[in-house]
Amino acid sequence: MDGRRRNPFELTDDSPVYVISVAAQLSGLHPQTLRQYDRLGLVSPDRTAGRGRRYSARDIELLRTVQQLSQDEGINLAGIKRIIELENQVAALQQRVAELAAAVDGAAAAMQQREAQVHASYRRDLVPYQPPQQSALVVWRPKRPQD
Repeated sequence: MDGRRRNPFELTDDSPVYVISVAAQLSGLHPQTLRQYDRLGLVSPDRTAGRGRRYSARDIELLRTVQQLSQDEGINLAGIKRIIELENQVAALQQRVAELAAAVDGAAAAMQQREAQVHASYRRDLVPYQPPQQSALVVWRPKRPQD
């Protein structure tokens, strides 16, 4: 899914639906750990009007990733934050490359269409050149000045 909602009641991976206690349970972390990750900018859940945190399924997956990198790989939180930033940057760049590739494809198609229009506009009432039926060889020799 691309995260966009087709109707207001359809839930996506980016829909903020989980309160902090449910998000903590789903991610296997303590709620205080989720608050700390939010303060550090590792995982930034949406907020309600009353400032309560609401986590999405994508946030839960990111929490699990942070935990795995921290516990299993031994990476500190600053390193994890940098990894997340770089992964987000790569994803944004990949999206931009896809957009540019689509633009190039569109420009190429437009160019081919314009080229076809130019070829179609050629005058057809002109008589095409036809080489002569017989061929002859003519040798030209300049006159020599008289001594």
